[in-house]
Amino acid sequence: MEPAPAVPPLFSRFTLRSVTFLNRIVVTPMCQYSAVDGHAQRWHRSHHGRFALGGVGGALVESTGISETGRITPGCLGIWKDDHVEGLREIVAIYHDQDIPVGIQLSHSGRKGSAAVPIEGAAPLAADDGRAWEPVAPSALPLAEGWPTPKALDEAGIESIIGEFAAAAERAVAAGFDFVEIHGAHGYLINSFVSPISNHREDRWGGDEPGRFAFPLAVARAMRAAIPVDMPLFYRTSAEDGIEGGVTIDTTVRLARALGEVGVDLVDCSSGGIAGASGTASRTPSPGYLVPYSDQVRRETSIPTMAVGLIIEPRQADAIIAEGRADLVALGRQLLEEPNFAHRAALELGLADPYNVIPPQYGFFLERRRVDPAVRQALQSSQEANG
Repeated sequence: MEPAPAVPPLFSRFTLRSVTFLNRIVVTPMCQYSAVDGHAQRWHRSHHGRFALGGVGGALVESTGISETGRITPGCLGIWKDDHVEGLREIVAIYHDQDIPVGIQLSHSGRKGSAAVPIEGAAPLAADDGRAWEPVAPSALPLAEGWPTPKALDEAGIESIIGEFAAAAERAVAAGFDFVEIHGAHGYLINSFVSPISNHREDRWGGDEPGRFAFPLAVARAMRAAIPVDMPLFYRTSAEDGIEGGVTIDTTVRLARALGEVGVDLVDCSSGGIAGASGTASRTPSPGYLVPYSDQVRRETSIPTMAVGLIIEPRQADAIIAEGRADLVALGRQLLEEPNFAHRAALELGLADPYNVIPPQYGFFLERRRVDPAVRQALQSSQEANG
């Protein structure tokens, strides 16, 4: 009897606390700017339905505001009211119908808030725009020229926001999410506390590195306490600011260790965003350009990591897992273009039953097409004719 073929690392299972991912491909959070007063719409359900039917191992719902003034734009999803839960619960059901674990990224925009949606230019909303609000930050430093000066948070304001993160986590549990992610990246509020570029405070929430770590650690503790003990807690980080005097990968390694000590289970490694409306890239974009961050955090801490950044080919994604450079790979725009990426990966990597990755309603007929000699000949002839 021949041994069963080896499972490609990309299609191996991965477990954190009580949650098991059937493969290592995760839908990264992608803002849709299509909510109404924070409520999920039909668009959100259609958006996630494409991925749920494509064979991913897990998914994260987009950056979701923990408060009305914690959104990036008026079109962002929200979770500051109990009546937001039902719409989010419908998204959860779409993934659970396919046995896919799904999480939600909880966020406060900080000084990048009160902006127009990207298709309207992403500029800060005018003060007299009825949709605008006053952004807040650790220090009264504007994001960039032309952006409003945010209000520096006082002690009561900081404690209030920590409480809002915890309340949002409780609503995420009520909606049925399997895990939650703290958005600590891209220049939003939590990231702006960590970075010396944006945090000039001299109290317990700023100054030296332990002071600048105090806010994200307080949020992580509060959220860990608000969710079940068997629910994983993720943290998205900007591994480097890409600006002299800012956060470096060594800073992030130390932060990851501290986060692990308060109950964070995985660090999702992105970068940049601390300055300017579109952020500052810490590396020139190229396939897998941010993977070195997840690799270093994983090697130098005991924390699992998720890699992002132009992961676009199955063998590339498989190698990241095989080489121990990350535990999960998060795809965004590649999945927008190719929601069945996981199925292509299963075929290219030689998974024993690649049609089992997608729902049987699709897999049955695609497999029949592949094994039918007449159809195979027709497809081959078409490919040859089209060069």
